[in-house]
Amino acid sequence: MTQVCLVGSDDVDLRYELLSRETARAALATYDLHEPFANAVAVDTVSLGAAVALLNDLNWYLVRFADYALVREPSVSTDEWLSRDLAERVRDGDLPPEATDRLLRIHGLDGDELVEPMFATRVDGAVPEYDLRDVDDTLVVRVTDAEFG
Repeated sequence: MTQVCLVGSDDVDLRYELLSRETARAALATYDLHEPFANAVAVDTVSLGAAVALLNDLNWYLVRFADYALVREPSVSTDEWLSRDLAERVRDGDLPPEATDRLLRIHGLDGDELVEPMFATRVDGAVPEYDLRDVDDTLVVRVTDAEFG
């Protein structure tokens, strides 16, 4: 299963915004929604292609109400996420999965809230430590060159 996670902007209630609009509600109707982080909506899809298609269907809403659209594809990584752009490049065959792990956006997790990201490159195969503030955990997102920093 490929997971999609949409993280809302600070000034909106993402779940409300998505479910209060008929087109977005219809696109999400076949999925079980859950909230892995504060102001986030996540669903499980059958494939990377289905995940990217869902994000494309929701694009109008994502531009207006979301800060991030993340995809976790088990064939790429079971514990790191891909940015939407990177997921599209992998799906399209423009980038092999093994070439996605160099550039990272690392978010701190303070309780269930994602806090400011730190951009870093993987060093000797390891993820650098998040050092912007004390946090409970981190969330690692692989990003494209254009999204880096």
